[in-house]
This record gives sequence, C-alpha cells and structure tokens, in this order.
Amino acid sequence: MSQHRKRNKSLGLPELIAIALGGMIGGGIFTILGISVSLIGNLTPFAIIVGGLIASLAAYSYVKLGLYYKDEGATYSFFKFTYPKSNFSAATIGWFIIFGYVSTLALYAYTFSSYAISSTDFANNIWIRKGIAISVIGLFTLINIWSVNGMGKIEDLMVYTKLIVLTIISIVLINNGTTDFGTFIKNMTLDLENSSMFSILIVASLTFVGYEGFQLVIHAMDEMKNPEKNIPRAIYSAIFLAVLIYVIISLGALFAIPSEDIIKNKEYALAAGAGNILGNTGTNLVIIGAVLATSSAISGTIFGASRLMSVIAKDHYFPQWLSIRKKNSPQNSIFTLASLSIILIIIGGLELILEFSSITFLLVSLLMAIANFKIRKKTNSSTLITILSIIGLSIGGILILYYELTNNWQQMLAIIVLYILLAIGAWNFSRKKEKQKQY
Repeated sequence: MSQHRKRNKSLGLPELIAIALGGMIGGGIFTILGISVSLIGNLTPFAIIVGGLIASLAAYSYVKLGLYYKDEGATYSFFKFTYPKSNFSAATIGWFIIFGYVSTLALYAYTFSSYAISSTDFANNIWIRKGIAISVIGLFTLINIWSVNGMGKIEDLMVYTKLIVLTIISIVLINNGTTDFGTFIKNMTLDLENSSMFSILIVASLTFVGYEGFQLVIHAMDEMKNPEKNIPRAIYSAIFLAVLIYVIISLGALFAIPSEDIIKNKEYALAAGAGNILGNTGTNLVIIGAVLATSSAISGTIFGASRLMSVIAKDHYFPQWLSIRKKNSPQNSIFTLASLSIILIIIGGLELILEFSSITFLLVSLLMAIANFKIRKKTNSSTLITILSIIGLSIGGILILYYELTNNWQQMLAIIVLYILLAIGAWNFSRKKEKQKQY
C-alpha cells in the first residue's frame, strides 16, 4: 500500500459530492438523450434509473477497495495491489483507464461544441463542431498547465451552478411542455408494448458513461476528512443525485420536445426544444448549462487523468518522459492526454466515442468487481453483492457489444481493434519492465 504525505485534510462531504457530480454530469446526459429516445422513446427515464443501479453495483467495489487500500491511485492502484505479480494486468488496466479518460474527454468537448453553436447557422457543420471541440480542449489544457491554483473553487462553482441551471430548465420545460402527464404515461405504455426489457438494458448499458466519474472521489483520498464515512456517503449520494437530475432532464425533454426532434437534433436536443418553447432565453439557458457542465468535466478530467498517467509512467508502463513534473504539474502528460483526445475527435463520430467510453468503463468496473471478489474477506465485502456486480457489469458489456454487432459492426470492429492495440502497447511495456527486473 502507498505511503501518504501529510496534507491538509480540507475536503468534507459537500466538496467530495461536488467532485463526483462534476465528473459524472458532463457531456453524458446531453449526448445519450437522443440515442436513448431513438431506441426506447418515453422509457428513457426508466433506462436511466436502471443505468444508475448498474453504476451503484460498480461503485460498491470501488468503495470497498478504496477503504481497504486507502490509495489515491484508485482503479489502477487497486488492481496493481490485488495482482502484484502480474505486470501485464497492471499495464493493461492502466492503458484502458487512460484511454477511457481520453474518450470521455473527447465526448465532453464534442458535446460542448455541439451546444455552443446550436443556435447558429453552423450547428450541423461537423468540422466546425470538431474545430471548436479541439479548441476547448486546448483552452483547458493551457489552464491546467498555467493556472492550477484556485481552480478548485472555480470547479465547485461551475458544478453547483450547472446543477441549479439544468434543474430549473427541466422543471420549466415540464411545466410549459405540450405533453401533459396523462399523455406521457399513455406514450410510455405504448413504448413499453413496442420495446422489450432487452432494449431497455441495452440503453442502460450505453448510458453507463453518464455515471463515469464517481471514482474521482478516491483520487482525493489524501485531502479528505474522515474517508471511512465520507467515501461511501459521497459516492452513493452523487450517484443518487445524478440519477435524479438525469431523470428530471429527460422528463423535461420528453414533455416539451417531440420525440422526432430529440432524435433529429440528438447532439443538442435540449437547446432546440427549449428554444421552441421559451424562445432565445430558453435556448441560452440550456447552452449555459451545457457549457458549464462540459467545462467542469473537461477541466477535472484533464487534471485527474494527467496525474494518473504520470503515476503509471513512473511505474514504467508508459514512456518515462510522461512521468516528468514541473512544479508538481505533469505537463507532458497533460499535453499527451489532450493530443490523444483531439485525434479521437478528428477520426471518430459521436456514437463511436460514446460507446467506446461506455464499454471501457464497464470493463474497468468489471475488473474492479473481480478484484474485490478475490479479496472480499479482506475488504469485508458481501459475496452476494460482489457477484451481482460482476454479473450486472458483464451483461452490460455484452449488451453494448451486441448492439454494436447488430447496428454497426464496422464500428464494433474499430473498437475491438483499438482494444487490441492498447493490449499490445501494455504488453510491450510490461515485457520491458520484466527485462529490467532481470538485470
């Protein structure tokens, strides 16, 4: 286990919940809304709740492992400590986590740009959208390198402001929508007849990326007060609040915006719908909420993932130059993380980025559940809940792959090839580390 430096334990429960919500409520809900409605219509809120239950199962192992290992390296460190003799496993989990963050960073930036230009004539211009996404990553890359001090308070302000703005918008849409509660229930019943539990589970699995970020709480292990109580409280509270906010947002969209418009404008559906009902004021409010949501998520992801990349590089599973820090800032890792995200934005579409993110975090969460099962007596974990976590996350991963196979097998092939390349990279670095041990 890690040796901890003495630090000021300044983070209480409200700050930890803000960290988790800041990571979770980024671009996910805005991106998954249109895809979900296209598949299951008015059953979208139900699928969001199921997705939250899957996320809670995933969180169980993170909480138990976090309290046992007490290491800010979170996912990577947990796996490394649980399987200390397998360099390849540690390298693979490190590579998968980092590239999962790369894809979520691309997703947040893509969503930022979609909403930022949603009320302009360039809303459907893919290359202008990608250009703005690249620019916003560049902006927050520079902020992370040159203006780290004080960003914590700015981050908290952005997180809680975006929650208030998004909730107000959704409630206003529900109250001013063209659909009343009775009609909504009738439409939901019709969708239930036309859809299956299988479809709902597929959407719940696809939306898992909307809950990615709760593990960021564990990265603050050395700065938090009373981790034994605050880690589980912060993570489970944040997931509950995320589910609540996601359901309110989806209801606001479904009450106020025709389903065909949500599907047509899926990358900025909420802004388009608010504009039709509330005019420019509604559109601008949604854009402000989306920009705040994605901005805080982009900033937090660059900050946390770059430091994790530096830690992994220090263990020789990435090039050593990525571990170099200047004034405690891993500038090489920050630039590399941003560059990889920009490449993904250029070559990938929205759904490819979304589904790679969901698959990656489902896979990583599954590996955490398996690791927790291995040492369940040490972590004082329930065997039943841990097994349910493994089953639920396995089913989620299989369902996403099935969806890809039946809807876009070329995209699935691209994702598989990417995983193979990541595994080869991890194997290469783990082999080099084994050779270094022999000399």
